[in-house]
Amino acid sequence: MIVELGHFALILAFAVALVQATLPLYGAARRDSRLMALAEPAALVQLILIATAFAALTYAFVVSDFSLRLVTLNSHTDKPMLYKISGVWGNHEGSLLLWSLTLALFGAFAVWFGDNLPATLKARVLAVQGMVGVAFLAFMLFTSNPFLRLANPPLNGDDLNPLLQDPGLAFHPPFLYLGYVGLSMAFSFAVAALIEGRVDAAWARWVRPWTLAAWVFLTIGIALGSWWAYYELGWGGFWFWDPVENASFMPWLIAAALLHSAIVVEKRESLKAWTILLAIMAFGFSLIGTFIVRSGVITSVHSFANDPERGVFILMILGVFMGGALTLFAFRASALEAKGLFSIVSRESALLANNVLLAVSCFVVFIGTIWPLVAEMLWDRKLSVGEPFFNAAFTPFMVLLALILPVGAMMPWKRAEIRRSLLPLRGALALAVALGLLIYAMQSGRSALGPIGAGLGAWVVFGAAVDLWTRAGRGGIGSRLSRLGRMGRADWGKATAHSGLGVTIFAVAAMHAWAVEDIRVVRVGETFPVGPYEVLLKDVRDVQGPNYLSTTAEMVVTRGGDAVATLYPEKRVYPVQAMPTTEAAIDYGFARDIYLVIGDPQVGGGFAVRSYVKPFANWLWGGSALMALGGFFSLTDRRYRLAAGARRQTPAAQPAE
Repeated sequence: MIVELGHFALILAFAVALVQATLPLYGAARRDSRLMALAEPAALVQLILIATAFAALTYAFVVSDFSLRLVTLNSHTDKPMLYKISGVWGNHEGSLLLWSLTLALFGAFAVWFGDNLPATLKARVLAVQGMVGVAFLAFMLFTSNPFLRLANPPLNGDDLNPLLQDPGLAFHPPFLYLGYVGLSMAFSFAVAALIEGRVDAAWARWVRPWTLAAWVFLTIGIALGSWWAYYELGWGGFWFWDPVENASFMPWLIAAALLHSAIVVEKRESLKAWTILLAIMAFGFSLIGTFIVRSGVITSVHSFANDPERGVFILMILGVFMGGALTLFAFRASALEAKGLFSIVSRESALLANNVLLAVSCFVVFIGTIWPLVAEMLWDRKLSVGEPFFNAAFTPFMVLLALILPVGAMMPWKRAEIRRSLLPLRGALALAVALGLLIYAMQSGRSALGPIGAGLGAWVVFGAAVDLWTRAGRGGIGSRLSRLGRMGRADWGKATAHSGLGVTIFAVAAMHAWAVEDIRVVRVGETFPVGPYEVLLKDVRDVQGPNYLSTTAEMVVTRGGDAVATLYPEKRVYPVQAMPTTEAAIDYGFARDIYLVIGDPQVGGGFAVRSYVKPFANWLWGGSALMALGGFFSLTDRRYRLAAGARRQTPAAQPAE
């Protein structure tokens, strides 16, 4: 009964979304306040209905209702409760329901926090959100219904993919979806502004908080996914340039560009057309990511489905929304004339350069991701685009971005002089160069990647600190510190996020340049060296888990005879799916991780063992956390919370003539 209630709620949500997508839009065109007012209750009712459907599906997983096809395919009675719950979104149909729930949640947020929006703009934004909701609810009901029953339910289920039975994967998808779907708000604001024919500073202030929230969630989701790949897959890496990894990274890059571009619109009313285009493309890349994950065109441990019918449906959604928005953009281009003029050397130009670098780097990732598919379709050739291509093609743009970031942040609006902007940064530049040279002198027989990464990272971090200190004005240290304490959270957020980027740049370079790797066959009782450490394979035993069998090794790590850690790497087999997984054992440290993996037993005796020393690995997650924290600081700034309408009343926009 509860499952049927959830199914019925989903059908009702589809009907409500149809109302939300049409009547308020018509009302806004006719200036009919009654029709426009329908948007708010429709968005709230849609959220309640989809939440009811999601709760019903969660209940079915928790009680192991194997009469439901989705539960049978993705659950098991012996599975721990955490993974029964995460199993709700650990599959195509359930994750699509989570997507729709998140979309409805953002629509409700627009109702709750959009009191300052002009009535016509608010109605149009909610209507566009309703259109997206209609598309995905139709996709779910007609091709991916999560509430299908089985005529003859089995006694037990097929279990969830063992790779997904991990805490990191329990929390990674919800954060990613909050980011993916959050970009739909920027898209809705862009389309609504194009319909009205008006993009101004007030619009930019309205759209920035939504974009920033989506970017923060995407940052957290990508970091969690990277951390999961690091400790769960057992290969010692944090980023493989997997197509599904790229699918989340591309909208992150475009969203970062959109955030900086919207600043120019808000401050100078320039780059309007470019900002609108970025808002459209940010959500477009989210839809492309959805297509990659669910169409079966690529193979990945992250992919949910392998169904051409579903892929065609998603392509139709992508074509309708992107094609419609870009067509509207072409018709409204004349209404997006920039007002503010600026010199080639100015903060506006620096932010534009930032945008170009982020957008081009996103395009490079997109080409590398989609090229194997294009080559197979056009020339019937099997190609593989891997890490060497992405590292070589992507890295130069990030180096340039890191170089210009501190300078651009120090430039004044409209007109600047590079010499005057560099003057406050001379100390930061000297420290960064000195640090890079010091590291280069200390290392022996290694590449310049580590010192360059350290210098670039330090340049970004020190530059952010100088920018913050300069904003505190002149005077003594005490008065400056006092002004720093009263400074807006957006200023602190900017400095924190930029510092996080610098820390991440350094960590990535360090892990590539200074990692130690060892692969060998080891017998129980043998000791072998890994960098400055010695590792003893003390014991290997079989362990029974709740729904798996484990071969667990006990490995003792020492340095100079002193004990460092005792680690227990595992090789698990999940009998229901007959699938093995690797559980790496990691001794986390401030400046290094010791990373051990136990493999299969060998014919001649012993076990395959992989060992790594990963320098500054935790700095990577720390840098990501700083970027997300910086975004959160900015999001809680009073100026974001009040938005434009609280400071000045904006009249209802009239359509462009």
